Amino acid sequence: MKTIASAFALRRLIVCILWAAGTLAAPYGYAQVNKCVDAAGKVVGYGSECPAGTKSESTNIRNVPSAPAPGTAKPSTTQSSAPKTLAEQEADFRKRQTEKQEAQAKTDKLAAEREARTRACENSRSYLKSLQSGTRITKTDPKTGERSVFEDADYARETVSAQRAVDANCK
Repeated sequence: MKTIASAFALRRLIVCILWAAGTLAAPYGYAQVNKCVDAAGKVVGYGSECPAGTKSESTNIRNVPSAPAPGTAKPSTTQSSAPKTLAEQEADFRKRQTEKQEAQAKTDKLAAEREARTRACENSRSYLKSLQSGTRITKTDPKTGERSVFEDADYARETVSAQRAVDANCK
């Protein structure tokens, strides 16, 4: 029992030592980027270590952009360098969402119109084909509700009307 407890304690001690070493060594894990220049003054490359026969020069790379040099143009007043407030970010988000919804609604409306036109075209062509084939077609009188069969004059008149419908719907 004592050997298990001592092995567990030793394992915990090793883990703690490794954790402490990793924590203390973390800031030293970042490498300095240097410019490698050969004897002729030509830049050979960049890296933390330069190849043999080259000279290492510091690049002075900064995380934060430096202030503009005196005499250079200042940033425009419309583009503020200050971060946006939470309310401004929220307003921008809502504006983007509204624009996205409007664009989607417009796309959906165009698709529905296209679908309706396609259906109307198919129906017009089908009716015209039925008229041209001589299929027996009936019509209903709107006043009395009586059904009657098309006569030859009705076929000619309806064929012209159906052709106009095909021309209008199938552009």
